[in-house]
Amino acid sequence: MNKITKCQQLSENEFDIWVEAPRIANKGLPGQFLIVRADEFSERIPLTIVDTNKKEGTIQLIFQVIGKSTAKLATLQAGDTIADVSGPLGVAADIKQYGTVLLVGGGVGIAALYPIVKGLKEAGNRVITILGAKTAELVILQDECRAVSDELIIMTDDGTLGRKGLVTNAMEEVYTRETIDQTWAIGPSMMMKFCTAVASDHDVPVFVSLNPIMIDGTGMCGGCRVTVADSIKFACVDGPEFLGTEVNWDEFIQRMKQYQTEETDSLTMYQKEQMAHGETK
Repeated sequence: MNKITKCQQLSENEFDIWVEAPRIANKGLPGQFLIVRADEFSERIPLTIVDTNKKEGTIQLIFQVIGKSTAKLATLQAGDTIADVSGPLGVAADIKQYGTVLLVGGGVGIAALYPIVKGLKEAGNRVITILGAKTAELVILQDECRAVSDELIIMTDDGTLGRKGLVTNAMEEVYTRETIDQTWAIGPSMMMKFCTAVASDHDVPVFVSLNPIMIDGTGMCGGCRVTVADSIKFACVDGPEFLGTEVNWDEFIQRMKQYQTEETDSLTMYQKEQMAHGETK
């Protein structure tokens, strides 16, 4: 159980793995996530269920190396075992027949967007997908998203893939040319904030997926608390999907920066330890 069956490096800091987890593969729904621990000394980290293969009993996870725990996870290879994989957790995305939907993903957030794109297409919606990243190599899952979208628009900051510009530029164009019944935006906090503003300007409801610090994934620790509609919610049990217009974005963005220094220091120390270990072999 929890054995890695396939793995690949997508970019300098992004990794794609498939893990044996039959029960999760059978039960997981778009929008849900897992709590993963690489080994007994690692922190518990939340990762979205990107895709499932019920026949093989495997699940797909895509993650970005940010701190020590994700760096450890990135060292594992096919045949290795992950210590803990708990889930599925969280409330599934609100998948149903809306009509025409617009889905916007940025950076590694595309991994969380893809299962929702797929689910909405299977539910009979007309699906327009916008993917964005700083540069071409960071636009992940573009072939998979294209296969389940009626239209795919790619935006990059430097113009190395698709069109040069921001995902919000593409959103404005889509809203101007046709009626959109529902929008999703998943990516960096600031991106989701501005996507929410654009959708709101056009009177289109927008769902976002919040990814604060999580420890147990059951609402017990309170680490993932967010202010939504002027009340405290826990992203792990009340979300991760919320209406973007109800999120207190300034508070959320500030809390997301809370442990940046510690994460950077922990990763730097781990990398130095790995280098020293390699030199002594």
